[in-house]
Amino acid sequence: MRALAEPSKQPAGRWRDLGVRAASAAVLLPAALACLWVGGGLWVALVLLAGLLMMREWRAMAAGLPYAISLPIGMLWILPAVLGLEWLRAREPGGMGNVLFLLCVVWASDIGAYMVGRLVGGPKLAPSISPGKTRSGAVGGLLAALGVGAAAAALGGGVFATAMLTAAVLGVVSQAGDLLESAVKRHFGVKDSGNLIPGHGGLLDRLDAVLTVAPVAAAIVLWRGEVLWR
Repeated sequence: MRALAEPSKQPAGRWRDLGVRAASAAVLLPAALACLWVGGGLWVALVLLAGLLMMREWRAMAAGLPYAISLPIGMLWILPAVLGLEWLRAREPGGMGNVLFLLCVVWASDIGAYMVGRLVGGPKLAPSISPGKTRSGAVGGLLAALGVGAAAAALGGGVFATAMLTAAVLGVVSQAGDLLESAVKRHFGVKDSGNLIPGHGGLLDRLDAVLTVAPVAAAIVLWRGEVLWR
């Protein structure tokens, strides 16, 4: 996910990719949410397809590695998220709500980091990994994630402290997932994982945070036996 970008010296340049990003989201989000709402085989098919496409992008990036090595690594990175998303949606009560909560945290963190990072700028978050990301963007992303937690507690009848703590944990994990993919791309010398999604690059670029958040969210639900905001 391409949040926390470095502000341009030209004000308009800060937002030069905003239009294409918004257009891509306007196409993809309704389809994903429809599959989440219906659940069952449709959700399973969507998540499996996404997993296969991400494995394809990973294999293209890691083409220089032996096949067997790239395949454990790729499975360790992608499979836990696929299984976590499938398990969370199938689990009741609160299956759809749990997946929606984690997705909203990821989206809010991404948007908050993007907006604050480009508006405020400032010191770099991890210049050796992703030079465009800023500390201000990281704070903005975390605050946005906390906003999702507060909204879930207020609207979903949850426990405020629990929802906020869960949102904070998932928000931090979301940004860690973003940095992880940035580190992988820097290691292999590529700018984007692919070109499947205009304005975002590949599917790994769009779902990098989900890959780390989904297994953590599933572990929290498994541990507590409850929905994420209670």
